[in-house]
Amino acid sequence: MSAYTDFMLGEEIIGIRDLARDFADKEVAPTAIEMDQKHEFPLAQMKKMGEMGLLGSLIPEEYGGTALGCLANAVIIEQMGRHSGTLALCVDAHCSLGMVPLMAGGSDEQKRKYLVPAVTASEILSFGLTEPQSGSDAGGTKTSAVLDGDEWVINGSKSWITNAGYADTYLVACKTDLSAKGSKGISLIIVRKGTPGFEIGKPEQKLSVRGSSTCQLFFSDCRVPKENLVGELNHGLPLFMKGLDEGRIAISACSVGMAQGATERAVRYAKNRMAFGRPITDFQGVSFQLAEMEMEVNVARTMLYNVAKLADAKLPFSKEAAMLKLYASEMCDRVCWKAIQVMGGNGISEEYEVERFYRDNKLNTIGEGTSEINKLVISRHLLNEY
Repeated sequence: MSAYTDFMLGEEIIGIRDLARDFADKEVAPTAIEMDQKHEFPLAQMKKMGEMGLLGSLIPEEYGGTALGCLANAVIIEQMGRHSGTLALCVDAHCSLGMVPLMAGGSDEQKRKYLVPAVTASEILSFGLTEPQSGSDAGGTKTSAVLDGDEWVINGSKSWITNAGYADTYLVACKTDLSAKGSKGISLIIVRKGTPGFEIGKPEQKLSVRGSSTCQLFFSDCRVPKENLVGELNHGLPLFMKGLDEGRIAISACSVGMAQGATERAVRYAKNRMAFGRPITDFQGVSFQLAEMEMEVNVARTMLYNVAKLADAKLPFSKEAAMLKLYASEMCDRVCWKAIQVMGGNGISEEYEVERFYRDNKLNTIGEGTSEINKLVISRHLLNEY
C-alpha cells in the first residue's frame, strides 16, 4: 500500500489492515473461484475472522468487540473484497446491518445475548427489511407484528435477505402500529432461527456474490417473546437507517476492494502479456486504462476513509455515505470493465477472476440503496442545505 494510504489510517488501523490483508491473501484468495462456482457460503472463513478479532470493530470491548470503529471495519471489508465480493458482502451484512441496529437500540441483555456470539461468528446475524412489494420504500412494509399477551405474533414475508439460512438471529422490520401511515409505526423485532412459524425459502440463484446466501423469509403466526423488541416501540426506522448509513460505508468498502483486486490482476496480466514483440503496457491504449483505474480506485478509497472517519467522530454523515456509495459502486463497474478490456478474451474467463468482480459489483449498485435512491438522498440533503 502507498504512503498516502498509510497517512490516512494511522498506526493502529494499519495493523488491523495488514492482519486482514494477510488473512485474505493466504486463506481467501485460494478459495474465491471455487466459492463462486459452488455457491458456497463462507461460514468457515467468517468464523476464522471472528477468532482473529476481525468482526468486532463496531462493538465495544464490554460486548467482546475491539471498538476500533467504522474505519477499521471498512479496511477489513476492503481487504476481503480484493479477493472475494461474496465474503465482503457477508461480513457487511453481519456487522453493519446486523450489529449496528442492535448496538444502537438493544438492551444490555440483548447485546450480551446476541452481540457477544456474533463478534466471534459463533452465531451469524441477518437483517430483514426488503419485502416482495417494498425495497427502497421502507414505508411499504407489510409484515406485521401484533402483541398478544407477552408475545409478538408476526405475519408476512421478506425478500432478498443476505445471510439467510446460515444466520441464527434475524432482525426483522415489522409494522407494529397498523394504523400508522408510511414509514411510521415500524419496529425492529428479533426472531431466532427455528422459531415455529418462521420458515426460510430456498437460496436465490444469482448473477452476483453467488456464495452469499440470499433467501425469502416467511412468517405465519410466528410467536416471539415481547422482550425481543429492539429499541422503542414503533420507532424502528431510525435504528435500521443507522445500520443502512453505516452499511453504505461497508458496501463501498466492498466495491473499493473489488476494484483494487481487479486493478492488481489487470496490471500483473498486462506486464506479462506480449503483443507485437512487446509487453502490452508499452501501448498507451493499455497503460492509460491502467492509469485511469488506479486514479479512480484512489479517489474512492479517499472518500471511503474520510466518510468512515466522520462516522467514528459521531458527526453527521448520511449525505456523505450516500455520495460515497454511489461513487464507489459505479467506480467499481468502470474499473472492472476496463480490467476486462485490458485482458481481452481472457478477461471473460473465470480463471482470471475480473469477470467475477464485474458480476459481483452489480449487487453493490443495487443493495443498500440503488444508485438512483442514493441520488435522491443526496439531492434532498442538497436542497435542504441551500
